[in-house]
Parts: sequence; structure tokens; C-alpha cells
Amino acid sequence: KEHTQTAEDGTTSDASNIIGRFGIGFYSVFMVADKVEVTSLSATGDGPAYRWISDGTGTFTVEEAPDQADIKRGTTIRAFIKEGDKEFLEKYRIEGIIRTHSSFIPFPILVDGERVNTTPALWREPKFSIKKEQYDEFYKFLTYDQKDPLDVLHLSVDAPVQFNALLFIPDITKDYFGAYREHWGLDLYARRVLIQRENKELIPDYLAFLKGVVDTEDLPLNISREMLQDNSLVRKISDIITKRFIKHLDKLARDEKETYKEFYGQFSRYLKEGVVTSWPNKESLGKLLRFESTATDAGETTSFEEYITRMKEGQTAIYALTGPSRSHLENSPYLEAFKARGYEVAFFTDHGDEFVLDSLSSVDGKPVTMIDRADVELPELEEEQKDALPQEEATALEEWLKELYPDKFSKVTLGKRLVSGAAVALQSGNDMGPEMRAYMKAMGQEVPESHPQRELNPSSQLGKKLSALRTENPELAQMVADQIANTALLRAGMLDDPAVLAQSSQALMEPLLLT
Repeated sequence: KEHTQTAEDGTTSDASNIIGRFGIGFYSVFMVADKVEVTSLSATGDGPAYRWISDGTGTFTVEEAPDQADIKRGTTIRAFIKEGDKEFLEKYRIEGIIRTHSSFIPFPILVDGERVNTTPALWREPKFSIKKEQYDEFYKFLTYDQKDPLDVLHLSVDAPVQFNALLFIPDITKDYFGAYREHWGLDLYARRVLIQRENKELIPDYLAFLKGVVDTEDLPLNISREMLQDNSLVRKISDIITKRFIKHLDKLARDEKETYKEFYGQFSRYLKEGVVTSWPNKESLGKLLRFESTATDAGETTSFEEYITRMKEGQTAIYALTGPSRSHLENSPYLEAFKARGYEVAFFTDHGDEFVLDSLSSVDGKPVTMIDRADVELPELEEEQKDALPQEEATALEEWLKELYPDKFSKVTLGKRLVSGAAVALQSGNDMGPEMRAYMKAMGQEVPESHPQRELNPSSQLGKKLSALRTENPELAQMVADQIANTALLRAGMLDDPAVLAQSSQALMEPLLLT
């Protein structure tokens, strides 16, 4: 929109012809100044100098400068500060404003004859010419951190947009999902001039730990914060930064394993947040995850890509299990059938891993499958067939259990998910996992009813004894079946009230001990 002003002689002038073509940023000076004078002399030196004078009330004058002999070339701006705003004339205030907004301007800015903008715009220098010490020094200048950064990524991009960036991984994380939720983002510059501190549009939430600067030639200096939020250029820059940084982490994981291990120990929760929230990048982020498994020693980690190289012939899925610790998972009843068949199982023991694996779904075309789910297919084992109950007896036991638990389990079967254990409770496809159920319960929300499936091992000694007991002593057989069922639910994290298990235990012990 073009603006007009009225000169003191009454004539109207088009704002685009005003000397210097001042914008709103310039006119903010009248918040602290009674009057402003702008004196300019042509760079070629032909003609007199002219002075623009205004008090910011809507009028101005342009006159030949009386003291033009003192002007050699260029423009001089003089602001006459209001009496109540003289604090802005203090040297430290002036230097602070310059360092905040113009630290990286290439030409010198002097205050009382001393240059204030002494820090170079390191992101514009060729990468091969910069030493690690320079990156470290710049990082400390930028963040006021006392420690060196863990790693740095220096970007120079020409297409589809043009920008330079320096991205730093701090040596230690802050909780950007909690106390520091509002204090993250990259500093955005346009041609070395600061546009906005902590711009949150330049990186996704799950990269909130990154510190750094982005400088582009393609943004106007007077762009507003509202325009930045809707600016397609900023979104393109964000997409490029995100993909380049994920690629950088992948290279770091391959080439500098110890550095990546240190990074992962600090920032793995952010990568997992990205798997859950970022549809375009979830698989590439998933490849950055590290975990222990049945194929690793305690404390050693592996990746999905390494897991895939060890998959057995004919194995079509990546098998995983979540729980509070490795020792807990190693004693899980779900693990029996997979170990017996030689399948590697990935262990995930962090809070929220259940959501992460549900979101990831696949890696390199291999579905990530939770082994506590009812729909997992497993091949038969010869030992199972040899030791199993006879078919007729097994079918009778299965029908008896179905009649015994018409509401407690959505499905009761005899299966092959166990080797030595008696029974296991399996999560049905539409049911919430135990971690989600615990989360909702902790939040005071109503937990929907689960519909687990129960699978009894027809090859187990306990299963065979139960089959015989149901005809010899039906009442005791039901007590045993209840104990087996409640134990299976407890181990699966699906028993909402542990008192139920205590009651079934007591009911079973009384006839055994008192007879």
C-alpha cells in the first residue's frame, strides 16, 4: 500500500518518492524522538546535500542542508531523543541494541569510535576454512553456554530456496517439552540482519533442542511476525533443514558411533516424539532409534537396519516388546515362542515406547510387530505337536474354557505362543495397550474395557493336568483355571484390580491345604 504525506507547503507527496523510502521500521524512532533529521549527499558528489526533517506527526520538510560542507558522502540520521527517554542514549543500551540486531552486518558500526559488531557471520564463510574452535566460540556467543556443542551442521543451500545455516547440538538437553516449552527455535536473519529470535517455524517441535541461525537472501527485511508464520519460504526452509539434519544424524551414527551414543542418551525422546508426530519423516527417524534385543548383551544397543540383516530366512516382520526393563522382558511369557524359533526380539524399555512402535508401523518394508498382540503368526514347532494334548481332548478343554469365560476374554484358544508356560493373555487388535491404559488411569480418565484373548498352551504340564482335572474335580479345575487366567492378565498388564488375583489364589489354596 502506498502512503502519502503532506509537506508544509500543502502539497501531497507519494511515499515512494520520499528520500530514503522510509518504512514503518524507521518511523518507530518517533516513539522516543521529538524530531528526526536525515541528511543525504549523492555518492557521485554532484549537487548539494539535502535534509529531511519531521516530528512524526504527518508532515515533513525537505531543504538544502546548511552544513553540507561537513558531509563527504552518504547519509546521516540524527534523532533528538525525548527528555523522558534519555536512557536510550546510554552507551551500553546502544551497544546492546546493535549486538542484538546488527552483530553480523559486514560494515563496521562504531560507538564512540569503537567497533561494536566484531563477531563474523560464520555461516557465510566456506566450511572448509572454519576450524572447530571457531564453531565452538560462535556457539558460546550465540547461546551463552559455557560448554562446547556436541556437534554442528553447517548448511549452504542454493535451491529450491537460498539460505545458509549453522545448527548446533548442545552438550546437554533442557526439557523443551516442559519448563523450556516457549524457549526454543532458530534465530532468523535476512542478509545478516536479525528478523526474529527463536523462530519456531524453522524446525519442528521434535528438533527443539537445536540451537543456531538461519540466514536467507529471499526474505524482505520488513517482514512482520504474522507474515512469517504463513510464509511458504520459511516452510520450505524448515523442510530442508529437517531432512538435512536427519541425514546428518544418520551419518553421525555410522561414522562417529560414540558421539551418536552420547547424543542418543540425551535426545532420544525427541527422536521418538518425531516418530509419533511426523508422518513424512517417521521411518527415517525410526532408523535412528537404538535398542537392546535378544541378540545383544545387556547394555549394548542395535538398530532396525542391523536387526533386518540378522532376520531368519522366511521371517517377514520385525518383532518387538515393550516393558519397564530388560530383565522384566527376558522373563516375559511372550518371549518363549520367539526364542524357541530363533527369532530376535527388540526390547524397548522407555516410557512411551508403546506409542512409538504403534506409530512407526514399518522399517524398510518390514512391519514392526508387537509380540504381545493376538494377530502374530508363528510357524509350528515339531516338539509342540509331539507333546500336545490329543486333538479330541484339546478341543474339549477349549470348549470348556470358552463356557467358563464368556465375558472375561473375547476369545479362548489353544495355541503355540508358549513353550513351557500354561497360558498367556494377548492384546486384541482394537484394544489399548497396557501403557496407554495406565496413562489414562493416571490422568483420571475412564479406561475403556479391554477384550483380551486368552491362549492356553496344550503342551504344558499344567494344561494337561487341567484337562484331566476338569472331569475329575470340576470345582477345583475352575479355581485352577481362574488362577491361570488372572496370572496371565497380570503379566500382560491387563489386570486392573490385583486384588482379583489375591482372591483367586486364596480360593485355590484353601481346598488344597485344608483337605
